[in-house]
Amino acid sequence: MPMPWPKLDVVTWSWQKVMGGEAAHGMIALSPRAVARLESYTPTWPMPKIFQLTKGGKLVEGIFQGETINTPSMLCVEDAIDGLKWGEQIGGLKALLARSEANFKAIEHWVAEAGWVGFLAEKQETRSNTSVCLRITDPWYASLSTEDQEKGAKQIATLLEAEGVAYDISPHRDAPSGLRIWAGATVETNDLKALFPWLDWAWNEVKAAATKAA
Repeated sequence: MPMPWPKLDVVTWSWQKVMGGEAAHGMIALSPRAVARLESYTPTWPMPKIFQLTKGGKLVEGIFQGETINTPSMLCVEDAIDGLKWGEQIGGLKALLARSEANFKAIEHWVAEAGWVGFLAEKQETRSNTSVCLRITDPWYASLSTEDQEKGAKQIATLLEAEGVAYDISPHRDAPSGLRIWAGATVETNDLKALFPWLDWAWNEVKAAATKAA
């Protein structure tokens, strides 16, 4: 997503997001104002070594020049570099943004046509175009208990996984019941379009089975 860099003092991200790299590696970018804050403020609580970005009142610049606090996997580093090279080859940031935006537009179109699903974020300006969170809006589903709603959403994900269509599309464990579709730049729009009929199928299967049992 486009970032308003002049307004951002601290930006964090992880390799596994967007570019599809290995998990567990957090990255951070600091503005001059953030560096000044680090160098002028001393926390009143102890800081774990891995979070200490200053020493003797000065920024530990080596962290941002290739030095490491702990020893990361060099294979993970090469994987991240490979992802960046791929991004450059297809047209850089502009192309990556275009791919993600095209994916989100495809999801928007399907949501408008499906009739049983909507965006978890009701305001358009707060919706992510990468980790797209959806909620089931069907009136019958809305009338179910919270427990039965969660069960129904999980059944949709289970059906799709059993068919080899989609994996890990359940929402975060602390989020409301629904679905979560990754639509970042590494995803092909045509693959998303192929997914939508399967989502409709799984929803109809779950609803038909539940209403029949009732």
